[in-house]
Amino acid sequence: MTPAINVARKQGITHHVHQYDHDPSAASYGTEAAEALGLEGNRVFKTLLVSLNGDARQLGVAIVPVTRQLDLKACAKALQAKKADMANPKDAERATGYVVGGISPLGQRKRLPTVLDSSAQAFDTIYVSAGRRGLEIELAPNDLMGICLAVKAAIAR
Repeated sequence: MTPAINVARKQGITHHVHQYDHDPSAASYGTEAAEALGLEGNRVFKTLLVSLNGDARQLGVAIVPVTRQLDLKACAKALQAKKADMANPKDAERATGYVVGGISPLGQRKRLPTVLDSSAQAFDTIYVSAGRRGLEIELAPNDLMGICLAVKAAIAR
């Protein structure tokens, strides 16, 4: 079990864990997950960390479909910051307790301000990393938002 799965179980939310064989040479972890699980890419979401207001210690979480890119200006606005930049991978790993490619929005070391792209609401369930490469957790977008205390906003382009 990963911290992400443990949080979902502890909260008593309906979820399903999906495992696949991770290819270390995969160019995109999210696209790999969608293909391996036979899913539409816009239903699989990646977890990205951003530094806010130019401060590497002030981080936020953005959850967007693997088929799209993060709009940093929209993300900053949603997280009530003046500016957002992609976080340094080492800072992301240190803050979340997960390795890049397996960062889950659930069960992170410390609660960070989080925003989920509003496109998630088009689906009954979405897929996010379950905390390890090759492991995804399927859950309702509203359950994800509730656990992460996330806001929703159009942050993908």
